[in-house]
Amino acid sequence: MFSSNCNNSLVSYCLSLCFFVVLMAQAAPTDRCDQLIRDGIDAMNRNENIKSLELLTQARLIAEKNRWYTQQFLAINNIGANYYALLEYGEALNHYLEAYTIALRELDPKYEMTVLNNIAILYSKEKNYEKANEYFGKAYAIAKTNKDAIKQGLYAMNLGNVASETGNYKLARRYFEESIPLMPGQPQFIVLAKIGLADCDLNTGKPQQARENASALLKTTKDLDFNDTGISLLTIIAKSYLKQNNLAQAEWFARQTLTRQPNLETKITIFELLSEINAKQQDFGAALQFKDSVLKANIAISKIKDGKLFENSKVKFEIQNYRNEIKLNEAKLASERKIFYSIIAIIIIIVVFVVWTLRNISIKHKQKKIIAERNERILKLELDKKQSDNLLLEQQFNEKQAITLLEQERLKNELESRNRKLSAKALYLSGRNEMIEQVLTELSQTPQLSKDATLVNHIHALKGHLKSDGEWDSFITHFEEVNQGFLNTLKHKHPNLTANDIRFLSYIYMNLSTKEIASMLNVTAEACRKRKERISAKMELPENVNLYDYLASL
Repeated sequence: MFSSNCNNSLVSYCLSLCFFVVLMAQAAPTDRCDQLIRDGIDAMNRNENIKSLELLTQARLIAEKNRWYTQQFLAINNIGANYYALLEYGEALNHYLEAYTIALRELDPKYEMTVLNNIAILYSKEKNYEKANEYFGKAYAIAKTNKDAIKQGLYAMNLGNVASETGNYKLARRYFEESIPLMPGQPQFIVLAKIGLADCDLNTGKPQQARENASALLKTTKDLDFNDTGISLLTIIAKSYLKQNNLAQAEWFARQTLTRQPNLETKITIFELLSEINAKQQDFGAALQFKDSVLKANIAISKIKDGKLFENSKVKFEIQNYRNEIKLNEAKLASERKIFYSIIAIIIIIVVFVVWTLRNISIKHKQKKIIAERNERILKLELDKKQSDNLLLEQQFNEKQAITLLEQERLKNELESRNRKLSAKALYLSGRNEMIEQVLTELSQTPQLSKDATLVNHIHALKGHLKSDGEWDSFITHFEEVNQGFLNTLKHKHPNLTANDIRFLSYIYMNLSTKEIASMLNVTAEACRKRKERISAKMELPENVNLYDYLASL
């Protein structure tokens, strides 16, 4: 038999399987896109620009199709970085601006800062310092607003470099001094900022101070290859000696700069510096040779640029070819998707048919189950009726039992009331007899009355009648019926008690007050209290034990 739960579980499983396959097909490009970007950046760092552009272009197309703005930004920004490396500054700028637009509309300020800095560097490379200053300033303002101290320090240092290139050394110094405390954990960038300060000293008539600071940095800096730090320091030292007309030292440090294998642009600066030094030394032949070296370096740069332009054209062709291949692949993928969705549709139809069949079986099973449940409910109702009848009988029995208990309690209370009356009467008679006996005793001891024989005989007769004490015996008998075993227990535990003591304790056990007992015994309440203390002492009871509570416990 199949239940509806089984049907639902099967349907859910099949649909989940279909959706899982679809989701896997859709989710796969996310990881793939990120991997393509990482591979493209690695290729760019290895100067494999063509391969890098292919990978980044592929990642860009996937990101654009799926509207993954972060991946799209990273791909386009790094494509611009590749064109920058290939000296194709126009293409680089176009891609940077496109990445800037995406960052501005869709992403966090940190992405906007990154691309603004890249654009500013590009304008700086083209010596368009006005634009460079504008974009560095935007990046600096965003970093300051977002309280990103390190980025603020870096962009301040870049603004200082632009100010220094335009001859505004006062503004440059302010930016360099601002950047240093913002980068406490970045010693390499701090060194670059200090180089900028040394260059400001050099160009504001303080060559000695510039050389001392540069020499100190040259000795203490660990990584002199970072961003050509060593070359910059040696150049500042050489220029400082030149400004002080110490031509020999200037030439020595300039030649030391060439030993660090600078790039062609730096070589041109050093060759011009050496040409100027030799011209001041009246060595015009050497000066002309260095001028020729400047021309050769410029020719080499032109050749490199021409080679880069050819390489750029080749890259553009390769990228266009790659785009065409992607279109073909997309058409093939669309066809494969149609086949995939057709298979999914067939699976769904089969699942629906199976569910319909199982549903019919389930309906028949439900009908049988309903009949069985109805029969079960009928039996349960009959059983509940029997249980209800039994509960009713039990309730009636309990009510009768409660009535019987109440009646017994009423009889008991009535019996106790009668016992109290009888005991009170007996106590009264006992007290009266005791008083009569006391009077007779006193009379018999009177000398005048003892001579009267007739009176003496009457006194003896009365005493004999009092000794019989039938009322007290009747009271004891009735007391034992009501309080079975009490007197026997009391006598057993305290055999030294007299009959009068037992009588007194019986009054206390009946919970009579001291005043009532005193009245019946025809004594004062104080005498009754003292007698109670005497009997307690005789029974050897502790002082903290109440006599009535002790008797009740017996």
